[in-house]
Amino acid sequence: MSFIKTTDGTEIFYKDWGSKDAQTIVFHHGWPLSADDWDNQMLFFLHKGYRVIAHDRRGHGRSTQTAHGNEMDTYAADVAELTAALDLKNAIHVGHSTGGGEVAHYVARAKSGRVAKAVLISAVPPIMVKSEKNPGGLPVEVFDGFRAALAANRAQFYYDVPAGPFYGFNRPGAKVSRGIVDNWWRQGMMGGAKAHYDCIKAFSETDFTEDLKKIELPVLVMHGDDDQIVPYADAAPLSAKLLKNAKLKTYEGLPHGMCTTHPDVINKDLLAFIEA
Repeated sequence: MSFIKTTDGTEIFYKDWGSKDAQTIVFHHGWPLSADDWDNQMLFFLHKGYRVIAHDRRGHGRSTQTAHGNEMDTYAADVAELTAALDLKNAIHVGHSTGGGEVAHYVARAKSGRVAKAVLISAVPPIMVKSEKNPGGLPVEVFDGFRAALAANRAQFYYDVPAGPFYGFNRPGAKVSRGIVDNWWRQGMMGGAKAHYDCIKAFSETDFTEDLKKIELPVLVMHGDDDQIVPYADAAPLSAKLLKNAKLKTYEGLPHGMCTTHPDVINKDLLAFIEA
């Protein structure tokens, strides 16, 4: 397995498939998952001739179960160390959910020449939590409930989320995949409880407004309008307005985890944006 060691001693696991000379796509996973969440997309783009990379965020998957640094500044710094170690140039960064926040935070700070384009899928920016400045957000009590459920019985919580709202499996007539639910649970339980607990604050309370305003390169914003985890109206359209060069793609009836439930739809649109 491949790892880099960051300046604070954290080991970050990553997958790196394909020719080093090919156009590189870097995938950033959501909470509380791992690089494995991108297996479908990575195989699809590998077979299209791309170099594909995905890492496990600190505290997630096979990376160090850190008790510190579980916030967006450090997540973005870890990505900067990974891209420097692999000497990535003009890479395309694709982030889902929390990973979309990580992409925005990293791209806004990336050195010139490191990034060509970015994609935010079902992503948490601009900011999730409700406040006077963000009246359409979710009340902090929602995230307090996440923390309480994680602390009380993480194993059960990590079954309830994918079996219900994450993939829209709680909707009438939904075709539930036990394999998808079990794979979500497997990835979640690989990570550290402390890191996952801390990350709830990171994905819900970080304000990405200034990050989005700074990004000048092309960004594709993709979001399902039946997202029960990151509600559409307070996320994608607001992010697209803040970005200087954004394309908003809205998916009628699709859930938060649409990369997994509808990979044929998502992969086709990703490919079109990347090749444009």
